Amino acid sequence: MIVMRNQSKPGFTLMETVIAIGVLAVLITAFLAVFGPATQGIRRAINVQDADRLMVTLEKELGILRPGESGGGTWKTAFDKSFDWIRNAGKDELIMLYQYRGDPDGIRQDGTMEPFTGNDGIAGQDYVVQSMARLRSDPKFGEDLDALVGRVFGVRTRQLIYGSEGLELGTEGEIRGMSPVGAGGAGASVDSPDLYPDAVIAFSAKFYALASTSKQFIGPGGQLNVTDLGKPVFTRTLGVRR
Repeated sequence: MIVMRNQSKPGFTLMETVIAIGVLAVLITAFLAVFGPATQGIRRAINVQDADRLMVTLEKELGILRPGESGGGTWKTAFDKSFDWIRNAGKDELIMLYQYRGDPDGIRQDGTMEPFTGNDGIAGQDYVVQSMARLRSDPKFGEDLDALVGRVFGVRTRQLIYGSEGLELGTEGEIRGMSPVGAGGAGASVDSPDLYPDAVIAFSAKFYALASTSKQFIGPGGQLNVTDLGKPVFTRTLGVRR
């Protein structure tokens, strides 16, 4: 005679499963509480490093006048260009810092590479990663977004002028003579680099890590509000000379 025995299969009860899930939730919460700020700190440090590296690109771009650049026919020198960039990026404009894949076989009139938009390609052969600084309103910035590499940083600028206690922030979107004039501090507002009385424009540059790289959002005419960018990654004091 064969006797059938009721053998229960090993496993977890419902109560044990609920307890295990509760313990796991507590451990995840504790992990995020401990390592979450550290992760944010690492991300911020990377952003600062990237933006700091691209700051050199901005300084270089402010020191050159590319072929074909005229600023509507008003730029004769790199200083003229810098004057407009510094003034306008403190008003309704934004200087964009980024990297893109450039096509070495396609050179634009201004000497920069056309964007390489192919899905395949070998770095150093089919394309070269280029660091670039352009005004947001520049159509070439919109073209470069099709071959973007990494993040995009926006820069807002504001002139530094002499006040009663030394250099201080001037008015957004305005350029004034830096040299003190009597008891009134800095000179009068000027609209043209030809009328600027000093040899140097000192300015504060705030670097922002933009949340999106979508052309519809940050591209020319996009939805991005240049006066609502959150907190800057860092701020640097820079200057341009005639």
